[in-house]
Amino acid sequence: MSAGATTVQAAAPQAGAPRGASASAAVPNAEATGRRIEEVLDRPAQRDDREASAAAEELVRVLMDFYGAGLARIMHLLGSGTDDGGPRSALLGDDLVTSLLVLHDLHPEDTAARIGRALDSVRRQHPAEVAEFDGDTGTLRLRSGDSGGCGCPSTGQQAQQAVEAAVSCFAPEVTSMQWEAAGERPEPALLQISRRPPTAATAS
Repeated sequence: MSAGATTVQAAAPQAGAPRGASASAAVPNAEATGRRIEEVLDRPAQRDDREASAAAEELVRVLMDFYGAGLARIMHLLGSGTDDGGPRSALLGDDLVTSLLVLHDLHPEDTAARIGRALDSVRRQHPAEVAEFDGDTGTLRLRSGDSGGCGCPSTGQQAQQAVEAAVSCFAPEVTSMQWEAAGERPEPALLQISRRPPTAATAS
């Protein structure tokens, strides 16, 4: 058994059936998952493909680190004092926990609510508002707010990057983001001004 598989077998949590799964679907457990991962990791080893074997084990370690951090965060939030919204609100307001829930289609909130949570998480330092979200294309238009900064281009760029990073965690279905300045509105159509045509009294 490889080191990566041993780690997974010892640490993999028991999980419930994903949303939409039938009641009769098999519930994965640590032992069965560990055996399955060991089989996958052994395939490149049997072909003496050391590079592929190392890549597979690294992939397992990365995923274990990710899920381990998520579980640790959940336990921390459940064990620490929470606001009036209770532990559920604290969990849904955490970007790491949210990313795990969204990844497995388990988050109870829709895209608009999660975008709102993302903006709330950075609003004190980087205020921004939703101008429009197109669910068909995944395009989100944001309106920057006044953060009271120096107005330097570098500061504005950093603020936008912080907002975009938060949105990516809470709402990964947003595939592109566009920005408009605070108070910016579509420009009105220009009126075409031309010379008045001659009247009957002045026409020759």
